[in-house]
Amino acid sequence: MKRDKQTKTEVRLFLVTQWEKEQEYLQRRHREGWKFERISGLAVYHFTRCEPEDVVYQLDYHAEGGKEDYVQLFRDCGWEYLQDFMGYSYFRKPRAAMRGDEGIFCDSASRLEMLQRVFRGRMVPLLVVFFLAVLPNLWESVRSGGEDRAVLSFLFLILFFVYLCIFLSFGWKVWQLWREESR
Repeated sequence: MKRDKQTKTEVRLFLVTQWEKEQEYLQRRHREGWKFERISGLAVYHFTRCEPEDVVYQLDYHAEGGKEDYVQLFRDCGWEYLQDFMGYSYFRKPRAAMRGDEGIFCDSASRLEMLQRVFRGRMVPLLVVFFLAVLPNLWESVRSGGEDRAVLSFLFLILFFVYLCIFLSFGWKVWQLWREESR
């Protein structure tokens, strides 16, 4: 008799501003019968087989202290706390247990506040690395030239564009939410 696999792992990468896409991904997996258990390493998602159900997953960036009160606040509202990963807290709640649009973030202002926390916790360190390591090394490897520096120049150029994409994505998300809030 053939037995179905009860666990699976998937590697998925989401930028710091793609928490909504990550939430949708986890919700889709749950509707397909795979309940999110945890994330580990570099974006390795662990799932267990479950009955397909419409479950809402929510992520919030909360790297500051006071975690117990913070988690209890969401538990009191019926959210199941799952884990923290790289500053993000993972919650879930069956859609059937929700009253209307009962998300963690109910408006653009609260999403902008979260992005401010993301900026302080994740973007500032990336900006520091970008300006103190990537740009100077890219400049030096291009300036000094030579075939022996070509690979290094290429690698720093790739890093430059990856960082640029992250910064532009973050700026675009902030601008969208700011524009939505100012309406």
